[in-house]
Amino acid sequence: MANNQQPNKTAAGTSVQKVKQQNAASAAGQFGTEFASETDVQAVKQQNAQSAAQKSQNSAQQQS
Repeated sequence: MANNQQPNKTAAGTSVQKVKQQNAASAAGQFGTEFASETDVQAVKQQNAQSAAQKSQNSAQQQS
């Protein structure tokens, strides 16, 4: 197997520079916000409520 690794890339093809930038942004508290606008908060709350209701329902059924 030949080593065709490009400069500034890991064996898996990850950009070393990109990771360093993300780590720096994370340390500055700026990382992770790109997903915030894609999250439907109301839908997540509804799913959580449904999950909690299902859990309590299952729990009640197991105890009887």
